[in-house]
Amino acid sequence: MKHYLTINDIDSLPKWVEEARIIKENPYHFQNLGKNKTLCLLFFNNSLRTRLSTQKAALHLGIQVMTMNFGKEGWTLEFGEGTVMNQGTSEHIKEAAHVVSQYCDILAIRAFAGLKNKEKDEAEEILNGFVKYASIPIVNMESSTAHPLQALADAITLAEHRPKSRLKVVLSWAPHPKALPHAVANSFVKMMKLQDAEFVITHPEGYELDSKITQGCQIEHNQDKALQNADFVYVKNWSSYSDYGKVFHQDASWMMTQEKLGNAQFMHCLPVRRNVVVEDTVLDGPKSLVIEQANNRTFAAQIVLKKLLESL
Repeated sequence: MKHYLTINDIDSLPKWVEEARIIKENPYHFQNLGKNKTLCLLFFNNSLRTRLSTQKAALHLGIQVMTMNFGKEGWTLEFGEGTVMNQGTSEHIKEAAHVVSQYCDILAIRAFAGLKNKEKDEAEEILNGFVKYASIPIVNMESSTAHPLQALADAITLAEHRPKSRLKVVLSWAPHPKALPHAVANSFVKMMKLQDAEFVITHPEGYELDSKITQGCQIEHNQDKALQNADFVYVKNWSSYSDYGKVFHQDASWMMTQEKLGNAQFMHCLPVRRNVVVEDTVLDGPKSLVIEQANNRTFAAQIVLKKLLESL
């Protein structure tokens, strides 16, 4: 594996999940694998779980970590070809990527969607700029369109808690006061397409995700109908894709409640707006898996880093 940019970079999801669960039992078993190796984390956006879990995963493998909050500490990057840099940008991606490649062995990047220009976001300017010009493996710690580390952690969580061989999993939209990107939902959908499960996406009309990603998926606009007999309910907000980045409404009736959840287990990537996205009784209840999902972020990152180290 050259890079980990999307969930589709995994050659066998069941094998990766199984190996991650074994690693979880003895996290330091491969600590010599990363000896004398360095991981650089570049953050163009804020983070809690992604930053700490990826650092922890690296430490488990004996990798040293350097971290930079690029938006505050780095020069403003230019990505265009042939650009006359007489405006606000200070450094071109060509030099930046080559320089970073000299300082570390693996580079991980977090850069969110701007939600203003669909074509620019889908071009993944920052992530693909480093992929193009860096000479080392790249890990996607959430980009404009994908969050493959979260999706892998979600797959591990599903495997740990699945009550039967054939599951019903529901991805439900929820209200949120801000316009949020599609990355988590996109990667969860892609991951679920690799599962042997009944999978339903439910959201109000107008909040359809990219049809190229959801092609073949069951989509239901009636949330109550979608939730019937669910084993797992994954709740996430996203803004409009067709009317890109727009929020049409914040329909409170789509908030996840204990009554709607029933006997299903609750999942969310965090952070979450309490009593907006989900009510307290669900989040604090016995069916909530959100803390375990967050814990599995470490082992998702660890299996990715292990695979990349083995390919160096």
